[in-house]
Amino acid sequence: MTEYIRSRAPLRIGIAGGGTDVDPYASEKGGCVFNTTINKYAYCTLTPIADSKEMTVESHYYGRYKASLKNGPLKLDGNMDLIKAVANYFDIQDGFKMTIHSDVPAGSGLGGSSTMMVAMISAIANWQGEDMTKDKIAKLSYHLEREIIGLKGGKQDQYAAAYGGFNYLDIDAKNVTVRPFDIPDDIINELQCRSVMCYTKISRESADIIKTQVESSKKGSNIDALDHSKMIAKKIGPTLEEGDLKSTGELLDEAWGYKKKFSNNITNKHIDRLYDIAKENGAIGGKVSGAGGGGFMYFICEYDKKPQVAEALKKGGAELTDFMFEPEGVTSWRGTSIMPPTQ
Repeated sequence: MTEYIRSRAPLRIGIAGGGTDVDPYASEKGGCVFNTTINKYAYCTLTPIADSKEMTVESHYYGRYKASLKNGPLKLDGNMDLIKAVANYFDIQDGFKMTIHSDVPAGSGLGGSSTMMVAMISAIANWQGEDMTKDKIAKLSYHLEREIIGLKGGKQDQYAAAYGGFNYLDIDAKNVTVRPFDIPDDIINELQCRSVMCYTKISRESADIIKTQVESSKKGSNIDALDHSKMIAKKIGPTLEEGDLKSTGELLDEAWGYKKKFSNNITNKHIDRLYDIAKENGAIGGKVSGAGGGGFMYFICEYDKKPQVAEALKKGGAELTDFMFEPEGVTSWRGTSIMPPTQ
C-alpha cells in the first residue's frame, strides 16, 4: 500500500476592492477587499518516495519536472518556482512525487497561482506533521510567492484560498485582518440563482497588468479610483448581508467603472462588448475577476433574468461556467493506494 497526501484549495471571485490589496497603495493608504470562494479548486497530491532524494512534479498545464534534493536549496529560475520555494522553506530532503492541477485554465483571474501555492503548502505541512493555521498558511503563501519568488500581485488570493467563504479583508503594510461574513443561507441561495459566471476565452498574464497599475499608482493617476473602490468594498458586504441584491449589483457595476481606471489594460473591446450584452439582457452589474484583461467575468442579474443573460453571453462568444459558492477554505487529507508511485 502506498500512502499519499491530497489537498484542495478553493478559487475566488473578487467582488469589490481588488487592486487596493496591491502595493504601494495597500501599504500607504490601506486596502479593503470583499471576496468569496467558489467550488472550483486547485488540487495537489503528494506521494512520498521511499529511499529517494528526488522531487518529481507533474502539472497538466506546465508539464513534468524533476530535481535532486541532495544539493541544498533549489534554484529559483522561473521553472516550477512555486513548488521549489515551498520545498526550500520546509527543507525537504526526502523524495516525493507531486501532481498538481486546477479546475480552470491559467490566467483565469480567479487567483489560480496563489491558490495552488496554498494547496501545496497545506499538503507538505500535512506530510511534515506541521499544524498550520489558516492565517499562517496565507502569510507563508504571500511571503513565498511575492517576496521570495518576486511574482507581482496583491494579498487577497492567499487569504481567500486559506479561509474560504465570504470575507472582508482589511489590509495594511504589516497585517491582513480577515472578517468573515456569516450571510444567511436564503440570501446565498438567492444570490446563487441570480449569478452568472462566464469565461472570456482570453488568458492573460496578471503580472503585466498589475505592473501598469503599480506604475499608475506611483504617478498618482489612479488613486481616486482605488479610493472609491475601497469605499465600495466596505459597503457591499453589509448590503449583501441585508439581502438587498439590487443594491449589491449596482455597487458591483459602480466598482467595475472605477476598476477600469486602474490601468489601460483592465478591459478591451471584447470584455466591454460582453459587459454591454449582459447589461442589455438583465444584469444589474458585473466585473472581470482578478487583474483584468481577460479570464472570467461575474454578473448579478435581476431576479428573473439569469437565463436571458446567460444565453446572450453564450451567443456573444463567452463560455458559461457553472459554479456554487464554497464556504470552506483549504483542506488536506491522507489516503492509500494499492498502486506503487511512479517517478
